Amino acid sequence: MVYKERKRWVFLGLPFTFTKYIINDELITMKAGIINSKEDDCYMYKVIDVRLEQSIFERMFGLGTVVCYGGDVTDPTLRIEHIRHSKEIKDFILRASEGERLKRRTIRTEDIGGDFNIQDFQNDGD
Repeated sequence: MVYKERKRWVFLGLPFTFTKYIINDELITMKAGIINSKEDDCYMYKVIDVRLEQSIFERMFGLGTVVCYGGDVTDPTLRIEHIRHSKEIKDFILRASEGERLKRRTIRTEDIGGDFNIQDFQNDGD
């Protein structure tokens, strides 16, 4: 499945910007600019968590911003701003990122905090 969306003005949801988002099973691509252009990619397996943000004006005009948190070196938080179908795209990214991690057999570990001291778990000579 492939989603192609444009960043839109929040007012009336009109696509008068030069930013395009292409989202498929393996990759998120952001293309921005007309004179000075920039293209940024993020592999799906690097996406760790996804958040949907909607201001009151975005909700009024059927838009949303999807924030992807991940392990990408160039941009650890990728914002897909002011797009239509934002809830559907957020859900797609969650499913696709998990599928890509399973396909590539990558794992992600978390530091859950707490003080770990190896001496607490060693035998005292018993």
